[in-house]
Amino acid sequence: MVFYRKYRPQKIEELDSSEVREKLYSVLESSSVPHAFLFTGPKGLGKTSTARIVAKSVNCEKNKGLEPCNKCDQCTSITNGTNVDVLEIDGASNRGIDEIRDLREKVKLSPAGSKKKVYIIDEVHMLTTEAFNALLKTLEEPPSHVLFILCTTEPHKVPATISSRCFHIQFNKATSEELVSSFERIIKSEKVKADKEALNLIASLSEGSFRDGSKILEEMVLAGGKKELTKELVEKKYQISDINSEISRMIEYLANRDTKKALDQTSKITDKGLDMRYFIEQLIQTFHKFFLQKAGVGSSAELKVKGLELEIEEIKRLIEIFAKAHSELKYAVLPQLPLEMAIVEWGIVSTDSRLPHVAYDARQALAKTQPPTRSLSERRLKPELKSSFNSSASGQAPILKNDDKTGILQELINKVKTYNHSIAGVLRGCRVISYDKERVVIEAGFKFHKERLDDPKAKEILRNAVSEITGKKVDVSVTLK
Repeated sequence: MVFYRKYRPQKIEELDSSEVREKLYSVLESSSVPHAFLFTGPKGLGKTSTARIVAKSVNCEKNKGLEPCNKCDQCTSITNGTNVDVLEIDGASNRGIDEIRDLREKVKLSPAGSKKKVYIIDEVHMLTTEAFNALLKTLEEPPSHVLFILCTTEPHKVPATISSRCFHIQFNKATSEELVSSFERIIKSEKVKADKEALNLIASLSEGSFRDGSKILEEMVLAGGKKELTKELVEKKYQISDINSEISRMIEYLANRDTKKALDQTSKITDKGLDMRYFIEQLIQTFHKFFLQKAGVGSSAELKVKGLELEIEEIKRLIEIFAKAHSELKYAVLPQLPLEMAIVEWGIVSTDSRLPHVAYDARQALAKTQPPTRSLSERRLKPELKSSFNSSASGQAPILKNDDKTGILQELINKVKTYNHSIAGVLRGCRVISYDKERVVIEAGFKFHKERLDDPKAKEILRNAVSEITGKKVDVSVTLK
């Protein structure tokens, strides 16, 4: 039997979530036990197992306290799933009004041999509106011998009229300590030695799920021949021993918008067999630390990454992009594809219409087409460029040399960078196509670049930057290539 079923908790005290234990003890100790419970939370946290424990607790023939004895006929039959008075119903398969009407008729019957008839409805959010309305009638005036336990991973889909009539217990994602405690209970029974570091590493791979964690633990125990579970074994299996150096390199490339190197590294990570989900999670977690540090929380030591010169808005945007990539992993044909798409969305700013499929870094592209320019802190705008803004008395945009357009764009980037690094980064993928004393027209190569520059705050920054450069009020408009 697999670990997560073999070592499923059978008593309240065996539940690994201290919060759930305390709530159950509190409610079951009261003189009147609620007629309906609502267990909510992500998958793999023990909602159904807890429902069975509650069913045993209220029906146990020998318990003198709250804990079931797990030895009497009632307890053993509930554990084995053969108790006729404890019915587990799959809400996804029995979601219609006819099934709930049938349930309403049966609840009127007294239990065959138990104190209470218990109905455990799993994935209750899958019931139809009509079925919920039918269930509501029973929840409003239930027979004294009936107990309902509703379980769901999507509580927002449960009508308020239903949830308000239930005692609600929220199952939160397991902490690392709770997961390790669960693992230690399992390996003790299996008589397997394990490093604490190995268990902590498995906990980090479990995504807060007891079930997923026990599956990984079982896999590692079998891989180690049931002898000793070590951190090295887990690292070898999931190819994560050098994850920190890989994360640092990726952040360096992203900070410098070096798309080509970031994509090359993704290819190397894929070839190594690194778990892509774990890599993206660790990347997001690292950016989260940077985000908090920039906001004044956490140690500045966290930011020791070569080339990291990101503003808080840029870090926020990176978190959003890679969180989206993480959510798309489940349906990705190639595991590395969501990561590659995220890198391209962040860093590619190609303006060459002949090569729309080529990913390369904008800074490298600019370096090949123009001489290096100094920042505004080092020099003022070239007189000939400044005069170009005001050269047209008629208000029409003059025909300009490419060098003039490029120089104006670079001056604009340098000035905008003092306001917002993110907007300056977007400008690197654009070009100035015309300008006069009243307006500067910027052409964006991508729709999401145009949308970013059309944002009111970004537009205001662009206007202020142009006004500072020219000494006049000049409007800015953005077009799509």
